[in-house]
Amino acid sequence: MNKRVVLIVLDSAGVGALPDAHLYDDEGANTIGHIAQNTELDLPHLRSMGFGHIQSTYLEKDTDAIGAYGKMAELSPGKDTTTGHWEIAGQILSQPFPTFPDGFPKDFMNRFEKAIGRKTLGNMVASGTAILDELGEEHLKTGRPIIYTSADSVFQIACHEEIIPPKELYAMCQTARAMLVGPYAVGRVIARPFVGKQKGLFKRTGNRRDFSLEPKYTVLDVLKASGHDVIAVGKIEDIFAGKGITQSNHASGNAACIESMLEYLNQPFNGLCFVNLVDTDMLYGHRRDVQGYANALMDFDTIVPEVKDALNSGDLLIITADHGCDPTHHGTDHTREYVPVLAWKKGMKQLTDLGVRSTFADIAATISEYFNLNERFGAISFLKEII
Repeated sequence: MNKRVVLIVLDSAGVGALPDAHLYDDEGANTIGHIAQNTELDLPHLRSMGFGHIQSTYLEKDTDAIGAYGKMAELSPGKDTTTGHWEIAGQILSQPFPTFPDGFPKDFMNRFEKAIGRKTLGNMVASGTAILDELGEEHLKTGRPIIYTSADSVFQIACHEEIIPPKELYAMCQTARAMLVGPYAVGRVIARPFVGKQKGLFKRTGNRRDFSLEPKYTVLDVLKASGHDVIAVGKIEDIFAGKGITQSNHASGNAACIESMLEYLNQPFNGLCFVNLVDTDMLYGHRRDVQGYANALMDFDTIVPEVKDALNSGDLLIITADHGCDPTHHGTDHTREYVPVLAWKKGMKQLTDLGVRSTFADIAATISEYFNLNERFGAISFLKEII
C-alpha cells in the first residue's frame, strides 16, 4: 500500500522567541500568542490536534485532542524562509546567509546594471509595499528596476508588468542569481512583479518567483532517489531550486495552494506532498495586519477536517512553520521564534507531547523513518512517539 506524508508549512506561524532571539532584536516576539491575545482567534480543528497545548500560544486547550504536538527550535542561524525550509527538510546551516542592511555594494550594482543593460532604483532595505509607493512612479517614468532587500538574505527586483514583463524580470533575476555568489550569495533572488498606475494603487501580482541557492542534501533528495514521489505546492519548488522534486504546482496564495493540495490528495501517490501557505507571512505578518493574520489562520483551520478526510490509513499529516513574523513586534521583518509541530494520522487514540525539539530537522528524520529510509540528518525522529 502506498504511504504518503502531507507536510504543511504555515508560513511564519512562530510560537515564541528563541533563547537567542536577542541576537536578532527579537526578544519577546510571539506570533501566534500575540495574535491570540489581540483577536478572537478560534482554531478548533488545530486545537483538536493539540495546538492549544503548545506553550505560549495562548489558545484554549482541547481536553479531547488527539494527535501529537510540540515545538521546535531552529538550529541554523538566521530567520528566513530558505533557512527554515531547508532545516525542516534536513539541511542545517552552520553559517547564516549574508544580509545587506546598507544595500548591496556599489561595485556589485555597477556590474549587475551592466549585465542587464539598465540602471536601477533603490538598493535599500525596505518593505515591499512601501518601496512601491516610494519609487513606483519613478520606475514607470524611467523603466529602471527597483532593487531592495530586507533583514532576510534576499535580493528583490520589483518591476511593473507593463514596463518590464514577468518573463524579462525572471531573466534579470536569473542573471542576479548567477552573480550573487561567494560573499554575495544571498539565499533568494525574488522577482516582485506589480501593477497599478500611481502611488497608493500599486499592487504586487501573483507572478512572484523565487530563485534560491540549491540545497546540498535534503529529505527530498533521499525520497526521490529511493523512487518516491516528491510533490511541491506553492513556493516549495523555488525554495529548493527544483532539487529533489518530482512534480510541482507553483500555485499562488493560500486558496490556490490548498486547492492544489487537496487535488493531489485525491490522487494516488507514494511519497511526500510538501506545501507552503504563504499568505500569513506575505500578506499579514510583514504588513503588521494582526486581524488579517488571524483570519488567514482561521480560514486554514476550516479545511483541516477535509485534509484529514482525504488521508488514507497509511498517511501522515504534519503541520509546522518556518520562522515567525509577529505582526505586533517592531519592524516588518521575520522574527526568530520556535515553530509548532503537529502530527496526526488515522487510528491515533491519544494526545502525545513531542516536547521541545532541538532542530526543525527532526521532521526530516521522521519522514525518512516513515518511509523506512536510513538517513536521519543528524536529527531525531519522533515517529515512535506517534505510532
